[in-house]
Amino acid sequence: MYIDSHCHINFPELNNNIDNVLSNMKDNSISHALCVSVTLDNYQSVLKLAEAHNHIFASVGVHPDYEDIDEPDVEILTRHAKNANVVAIGETGLDYFRLKGELLWQKDRFRTHIRAAIESNLPLIIHTRNAREDTIKIMKEEKAINARGVMHCFTETYEMAKQAIDQDFYISFSGIITFKNAEELRETVRKIPLDRILIETDSPYLAPVPNRGKLNEPANVVYVAKKIAEIKKITVEEVAETTTKNFFNLFSKCQTS
Repeated sequence: MYIDSHCHINFPELNNNIDNVLSNMKDNSISHALCVSVTLDNYQSVLKLAEAHNHIFASVGVHPDYEDIDEPDVEILTRHAKNANVVAIGETGLDYFRLKGELLWQKDRFRTHIRAAIESNLPLIIHTRNAREDTIKIMKEEKAINARGVMHCFTETYEMAKQAIDQDFYISFSGIITFKNAEELRETVRKIPLDRILIETDSPYLAPVPNRGKLNEPANVVYVAKKIAEIKKITVEEVAETTTKNFFNLFSKCQTS
């Protein structure tokens, strides 16, 4: 059995065909999926899926790419985190790829999420892109180690991954590791211990080879697992078993929700 640790099946591209998406999960031995919030506006659609399906979990948070929207504070996030179906805070973090400038609001939002995660005793889902130093710096300053969490859809260096692991974080890989130009990232996969790895699709985006360019969905997380097995020269069954164990070790609320 596999778990998609990060997807957006509440997005219209997938939600409009949700019965098929869930059926494909079952047919491909995907036992669970974590549907991740990106704004407070869309949080209810995430929660609705988790409430309707006991193998779908929810998070609450605001993605760093969204500017000039309802800004979360610690009280709002911790209140939503009390819902039995909410198992994580995020996704949150820093993204200097799409937005430029000092981005103080983005850094403040990241700090807010870390504080809410610690107060809620829930793990963080961190998005980081082109912001290695500031991401690790803020994690250390806010003591993110007390929340734990995952660096989702990881595309940065092994050195950054090691710094995150040192703060008791997991590293999650998506279909990007199957892309032809991702050799450096595959080397990072090889170096990271399997007991620190999660797998994800980040669907509806980033469909892995052999479905690159098509609409992505949780069923495709199998291809991520297969690529990790190939890189590490182990069986895909071992990848499935260990990443599933890792998921429930991190998102421990899933076992009681």
